[in-house]
Amino acid sequence: MIRVAAVGDIHMGPESQGTLRPSFETLPDCADVLLLAGDLTRHGTPEEAAVVAREIEDLGVPVVAVLGNHDHHDERPEEVTAILREAGAHVLEGQAVVVTAGEARIGVAGTKGFGGGFVGRCAGEFGEPLMKEFVRYTRRCADGLHGALKDLDQWGCDVRIALTHFSPVPDTLAGEPPEIYPFLGSYLLAEAIDTAGADLAVHGHAHAGTEHGMTSGGVRVRNVAQPVIGQAFHVYNLPGRPA
Repeated sequence: MIRVAAVGDIHMGPESQGTLRPSFETLPDCADVLLLAGDLTRHGTPEEAAVVAREIEDLGVPVVAVLGNHDHHDERPEEVTAILREAGAHVLEGQAVVVTAGEARIGVAGTKGFGGGFVGRCAGEFGEPLMKEFVRYTRRCADGLHGALKDLDQWGCDVRIALTHFSPVPDTLAGEPPEIYPFLGSYLLAEAIDTAGADLAVHGHAHAGTEHGMTSGGVRVRNVAQPVIGQAFHVYNLPGRPA
């Protein structure tokens, strides 16, 4: 059994230093990897990223993260990424990584993702250049996720996990106002997951959403925004690939 700990939307700032560290230090006893589903900071400043870095360094389990919209707010995502990587985290954007737990190979493909909505109520690449770019940006994120998952398929992983900030399905948004669903996720992410294949999809962003969902292709989706799961992290157990 492969144990995957995950949380998103921890929104850390200077005054929250040390609040998650005691819980994170228990991870070697209960999990094989920690996934961070974006919105790790409040405003995306290097100072806030340094707070997160001190929470996650030298935990004894691999840490894999994507950024969220809050982590882009100060328009310095490259600096935020560099600080987290210096602390040992694998920060993904259209990329994949394989981490190990004993003999198990855990593959994670990640992207922040973006909005646009879901089938029947979604934006399209039509009209003004700004609207076209909105949807094209989401499509680029989804294409990056698809390519990263396909890479994992060739790397002989025991499990493959899609890690995003924005949601791939509307199921896990239940509880949020329907009017803002287009700003919380996109069906293009689910298409990427279903066509490339995954064992689990993890996201954040929807603070008032629901934990459990599923893509139309049958991939389990979990909203791990901290306000949803109500704890420092949640652990999901995945069976390894049969020998």
